[in-house]
Amino acid sequence: MLQELSQDNLSEIIANNDTVVVQYSATWCGNCRIMKPKVKKLAGELENITFVIADAEKFPESRKLATVDNLPTFATFKGGQFVNQTQTNKFDVLKELVDEVA
Repeated sequence: MLQELSQDNLSEIIANNDTVVVQYSATWCGNCRIMKPKVKKLAGELENITFVIADAEKFPESRKLATVDNLPTFATFKGGQFVNQTQTNKFDVLKELVDEVA
C-alpha cells in the first residue's frame, strides 16, 4: 500500500501499521520525483508493508521522526519504532533498506 500524507499524521500511521517505509521528499526535489515510481513499484510488490510519501517541508512533525537533512530520505519503522534510514536516489540502496524490515 502506498499513501501520500495529506496531513501531518505520520506518527499515527506508524503506530497503526506494523512495518512502514517513508520517503521524505519535496515538490522541488528532482531525485524525489525519480524515486517516486520506484517506491510505487515496491509498494505494489510488498503488500505487508505500508509505504508513505511525506513532504518534508509541509509536515514538520512527521519530519522529526527521522533525521532528514537531505532529500530524498527513506526511513523504516517496525512495531512503531524507528529502524533505519538512508538518503539515496538508487533503487538497490532503497531495496536493501526495505529488505531489512520486510
